[in-house]
Amino acid sequence: MDFDDAKLAITGVFVGFAALELAAGRFLHRARSTARDGVLDAVCALAIPVAIVPLILALGARLGEALVADSAGMLAHWSAPAMFAVLLVADDLTQYAWHRLSHRSWLYPLHRAHHSARYLSVRVVYRNNLVYYLFMPGLWLSAVLVHWGFGPVYAVYVLLKMTVITAAHASVPWDAPLYRWRPTARLMWGVERLISTPATHAAHHGLSADDENTHYHGNYGNFLFLWDVIFGTARITRRRPVAYGIEGLAPVGLWAELLVPVPAVSLAEAGGSADGGAPDGGSPGG
Repeated sequence: MDFDDAKLAITGVFVGFAALELAAGRFLHRARSTARDGVLDAVCALAIPVAIVPLILALGARLGEALVADSAGMLAHWSAPAMFAVLLVADDLTQYAWHRLSHRSWLYPLHRAHHSARYLSVRVVYRNNLVYYLFMPGLWLSAVLVHWGFGPVYAVYVLLKMTVITAAHASVPWDAPLYRWRPTARLMWGVERLISTPATHAAHHGLSADDENTHYHGNYGNFLFLWDVIFGTARITRRRPVAYGIEGLAPVGLWAELLVPVPAVSLAEAGGSADGGAPDGGSPGG
């Protein structure tokens, strides 16, 4: 498989889950979605895979040459399992760390767009400030590794990763019956600790810290939820939060969330009233 095949397959996965949500009446979210949400969802869904990621892959090749001259394909002799293992660390573990760091108040403006939606859906898979992805270390490391010969394995890796991420954001709770069905219940105990699922990722998007099924200061894993288990940031309830969104922060404009981030300001600082203050001494929720 090459990267073009992977992109086509990833698009198919996204469209498939979108169609499933649409058929279940869980895609449009008319009661909670605004025209502004539609613009954010659409622009990010196009700009990131069509422009941002290809740009980083192209620049990553130059970076790879700057690090080691005439290095194209120099690691192509490595075994596929070894390459896959390296990508799990270089891409997914670093994304876990970047994601976790982005929930600190000083970096949160780059990530808040992903959480400002009052719904959870495949619509928000790519929804982030565009600068958030430009600085994501895992994308740059992956781009260098692709130049050094990881290309075919990366294509398979990124297809598996994006399938898990898309499925974890799905508003259709496909995992719920698997927890209840006896033949799969024991298997799901391991699955939910290995990869992100709708239940564990929904907790990360929950609105209120008072909701026992919300855990927005945890469940940071993207492909592997195992990182949360290892580093003590996991919460597993197998239930979804009552509501989604950002707790305790004043709203910002469309451009602030999409391209030009502004510092996070609490509702109290903005002169509003909050249902609950920003937790963790001002570190925003989401």
